[in-house]
Amino acid sequence: MFRPLILSLLCGAMTVPALAAGTHPVSINDLLAMERLGDPKVSPDGKVVAFSVSKPDVAANKSSHELWLASVDGAWKRRVSAPGTSNSQARWAPDGKALFFVSARSGSAQVWRMPMDGGEAVQVTNLPLDVDALTVAPDGKHLFLGMAVFPGTSPEETKKRMDARAADKATGMVFDRLFVRHWDTWADGTRNHVFRYEVSTGKAVDLMPAMDADCPSKPFGGAEDFAVSPDGTTVVFSARDMGRQEAWSTNFDLFAVPADGSKAPAKLTTNPAWDAQPRFSPDGRTLAYVAMSRPGFEADRFDLVLRDMASGKERKFVLKADDTPRGDRSVANFAWSPDGKVIYAEAENFGQRALFAVDPATGKARIIVGQGTLDGIEFTHDGRILYGMHSLQGPTELYTTDAAGKDIRRVTRFNDGLLAATKLGRPEQFSFKGAKGDTVYGYIVTPADFDPAKKYPVAFLIHGGPQGTFGNDWHYRWNPQVYAGAGYAAVMIDFHGSTSYGQAFTDDIRDDWGGAPFEDLMKGLDFALAKYPFLDKDRMGALGASYGGFMINWIAGHTDRFKTLVCHDGNLDERMAYYDTEELWFPEWEHKGLPWENPQSYVKQNPVEFVKNWKTPMFVIHGMKDFRITYAQGLSTFTALQRKGIPSKLLIFPDENHWVLRPANSLQWHQNVLGWLDQWLKK
Repeated sequence: MFRPLILSLLCGAMTVPALAAGTHPVSINDLLAMERLGDPKVSPDGKVVAFSVSKPDVAANKSSHELWLASVDGAWKRRVSAPGTSNSQARWAPDGKALFFVSARSGSAQVWRMPMDGGEAVQVTNLPLDVDALTVAPDGKHLFLGMAVFPGTSPEETKKRMDARAADKATGMVFDRLFVRHWDTWADGTRNHVFRYEVSTGKAVDLMPAMDADCPSKPFGGAEDFAVSPDGTTVVFSARDMGRQEAWSTNFDLFAVPADGSKAPAKLTTNPAWDAQPRFSPDGRTLAYVAMSRPGFEADRFDLVLRDMASGKERKFVLKADDTPRGDRSVANFAWSPDGKVIYAEAENFGQRALFAVDPATGKARIIVGQGTLDGIEFTHDGRILYGMHSLQGPTELYTTDAAGKDIRRVTRFNDGLLAATKLGRPEQFSFKGAKGDTVYGYIVTPADFDPAKKYPVAFLIHGGPQGTFGNDWHYRWNPQVYAGAGYAAVMIDFHGSTSYGQAFTDDIRDDWGGAPFEDLMKGLDFALAKYPFLDKDRMGALGASYGGFMINWIAGHTDRFKTLVCHDGNLDERMAYYDTEELWFPEWEHKGLPWENPQSYVKQNPVEFVKNWKTPMFVIHGMKDFRITYAQGLSTFTALQRKGIPSKLLIFPDENHWVLRPANSLQWHQNVLGWLDQWLKK
């Protein structure tokens, strides 16, 4: 079903400055100057929200992380941590009289407590290891936090072993199982475990001492991976306890353990796929969580599951945006309403990340806020919902809405001044008939100083994943507005395999990486060229990272329509990529098996087989700490280009992983990429 979305309609709700009214086109320097809001937490009385504000410092090549408070009606805001410091995870004491948070100001990451009636923050924990994933117990006398320990070993003994290892002059690492490395870190034998910490005595109890498993999960897990019951007696956590199968398993189960650690964890779920995000209802009688159905698949749909804690009986609901075959949605985050009568859930929906209200009795859902990218669900004293939201027109700010989604109000305005000084391109969503006759969606962002009488070069951006999306969001690494500010029209296509259009559409990329997605990209580009006459078909460059980088290498062997290409962290050889990567379930699912059992799938999807056709100039970028797609793939791509005499350039970051995160590196990345595009598309 066609759903046109002209994003300028968001301006009324977001009070975004008029497009192209600023003093200069937006640039990477503007992105690096923006303050980035996150992790909002509303006080127990529902009147104040605590949140983090981070800001890059290019000179120091790091970011500061400050804590702020604001009234939920937006009347005031104030910083409560020192400027330029590193603080995170502000969590309210149950009585609202203090904030607990994590800070490294003492030399290691520890929990601190800041009184709300004035006075300086006081250190609460003094543990030998860094702490993370902070949750405050309902009684306010205990904390639940994460620490990386050797299983069966106390934090003190873990610290002794780590110090002894660091002092050893021999540096070799010995392994007898996978993971050897994960994301950007070599395995050291420690596991993230959940601890109960008694504030008055400093006693820390490992709630999963014998488990050779992680909670929070690695590499991106946090406090959302465990939940404390309202009476404070039980902790439920999600962990993948799969032994030697860990590197090719997506089987996360839920475990329940007494909060005092008096018993060993007991497994609650038997689902062979992923169970995550446990959340107790306000009365503690029901546990809600999300679950995938198919093992070995990390991009399956997360359905909502409700478990009666007394009987163990469960009900599963599929979140539906509408009653069409493509109306099913995957739950990304959710929260119980204070009265337990509604579950509010975030889910991607037609290029947005929408807020849904779900009836826990029937599973029926309705969309409350449908445009923009939402993140974080909290509740205020007057029955309103507070959330963070960003879009193609601006970075995250905080908002509230009524339960019907009809009265959206702005809470924060951290970046309004900077946005008012910049000229943004105008975003618009479009749709077309793509592969298999399916409706496929895309976005265009016009150049910042747009003149419809002119022709503009095209930056064709290809998202990663491949189960991802180029939707209505404000991205700090791949932001179309940066290209619009540099004089390009940015075009993005959500090809088969993309999320937010139903699970069947997401599934369609399996064993077809170079088929339907490539067809969608080419048909989408053709549609955009026909619809928007200001696009110059003779000056087009394609750019992509991760799967998008794979697709750049695939494009190089299958079409000459682009003047230049940019490949960031992309696979060249799918066969060797299986042996290079760390999370083996991913290629095993995508290519329907192991490379020695189903080699044909790896061969037919392999860009290296078509290097003989390469002609297009390419800029190759890779991080040396990228263990998802190893930098050997980038070096191989550059080697092929150089050996064939194709104009090419290589940018290697020794200190970056799959993403470019350091401010100075981000600046260098954008300067080099835009310079490369200008060289081939503007001269």
